[in-house]
Amino acid sequence: MTDSARSRRPTASVTETSPELFPFRVGAIDVGSNAIRFLAAEFSDPNHWVELANERLPIRMGHSTFLTGRLADETMAAAVEAMASFRNSFDTLGIRGYRAVATSAVRESENGGELVRRIRQETGIRLDTITGSEEVRLVWLAARGRLDLREGTWLLADLGGGSLELSLADREGIHWSVSHQFGTVRLLEDLGGPTTSPERFRKLVSEYTNVLQLPRKLLKRTRVSGVVATGGNAEILAHIVSAPVDAGGVRTMPIKALKQVAGSLGAMSVSERMERFDLHEDRADVVFPAALVYERVATLAEADELVIPGVGVKEGIVVDLVEDITGPAVHATRLEQQLLNAAVALGRRYRFDETHGRHVARLSLSLFDQLRGIHGLGAVDRKILLGAALLHDIGQIVSYRRHHKHSLYLIYNSELPGVTSEETPMVALVARYHRRAEPSDEHEHWNELEPDRRDRVRKLAAILRIADALDREHLQRVERVGVQLDGGRVLLDLTGHGDLLLEQWAVSRKARMFNSTFDLEVALLPAQRGPALI
Repeated sequence: MTDSARSRRPTASVTETSPELFPFRVGAIDVGSNAIRFLAAEFSDPNHWVELANERLPIRMGHSTFLTGRLADETMAAAVEAMASFRNSFDTLGIRGYRAVATSAVRESENGGELVRRIRQETGIRLDTITGSEEVRLVWLAARGRLDLREGTWLLADLGGGSLELSLADREGIHWSVSHQFGTVRLLEDLGGPTTSPERFRKLVSEYTNVLQLPRKLLKRTRVSGVVATGGNAEILAHIVSAPVDAGGVRTMPIKALKQVAGSLGAMSVSERMERFDLHEDRADVVFPAALVYERVATLAEADELVIPGVGVKEGIVVDLVEDITGPAVHATRLEQQLLNAAVALGRRYRFDETHGRHVARLSLSLFDQLRGIHGLGAVDRKILLGAALLHDIGQIVSYRRHHKHSLYLIYNSELPGVTSEETPMVALVARYHRRAEPSDEHEHWNELEPDRRDRVRKLAAILRIADALDREHLQRVERVGVQLDGGRVLLDLTGHGDLLLEQWAVSRKARMFNSTFDLEVALLPAQRGPALI
């Protein structure tokens, strides 16, 4: 367990912050597949914080969920009770901001939405069901605050009860990530658990994890400096092997020691592990599959040791919260950069026109920023527009004729870091409405949105249509677009090369949704010639 008095550093300094904000108290709740975790922290400034409370409740959300597809009634009741106690702790400790997230067990269950509603109704806490990519981002934030990631690229392996998230990252960001359904609780229940012989269990885990791969193209340009292992089992394994710990609480576990302890754990019953290593039952039964998975990850990276920083999702949450509160502009920019990297990687997978996607995204954000006084949207909406603009054409890999609908499907079923499960449908719908029909109650996913989100999607899609029209031929001839307000008109001042007649015609055709949404008429000023784009 971590020392509640230990001072820690978050991921990045935030400058020009009002000192009156501090001390600032925030909270985090991580509803994982093997346990529910709670953290309360006090930041003395944007760069330092101490723990006020750190709890782990052995409520196994993944128990039977991965086999039946549903959260058990008693499990949901226990989760609601836990959240009520955390609500009281927030009030007692004077928490000024919090975030509660749920991972794979709730995410994959048929009745996860029911749990989210019950928690909101009975405790007032909003529980966000996050994607594997968002887990990766939060873990990276936490790890970056404890480790020096400046040299080379690091492989982050976050193993939970329901999934294994792998990512390649450095100090600046995440360059690749993937989520696998190799969580310890899932493996235990899928493979028969303690009733399966150690030899058989090891063989089955090996077969499951043989699909793990790292991106060869990326690794040709950089080297893996080390493997960072996060998750409660990594900390337990490091404790069992008496891995050395530095002044910051970071442990280093040799792979040789990990293999030896994996052999010992496999030869013991759950009760023997509990007695020998002083483990609770909910940890003693999953620590063996965890050792096998970490062993496989180390082999994949050809690593001699695992670096264990002792942080995870909940630490990432508190750092993320304070960055957002104390430096919203910096935080929003960082989220957009992470989203841009991930969206481009996704687009390349579907062989999209990257130059067009980037150009439309740049024009879209320019229009968004210049039209703030009209649309009244915020940083989250700007991020949604960025993702939709970059990916609006990826459906063309299926067919051109209905590519807007295929784009909707591909985005809706993808994971993007920094985009919540509630925001993903909005990104998908904004991309879907970049052409053809305007929103209708008969359209898939649109009829599921609340009125406020429908309004936001309509506004963003209207802006995207204009930006897409400005690159009608995918030649990037419109270099810049300026906005002037003239009574009931929005005048677009285009600068580019060529006569831009086709782009002007395209805007006139696609402006109808903008006109009706904002009750304004789009008109174009005579185009100005600028230097040709290189």
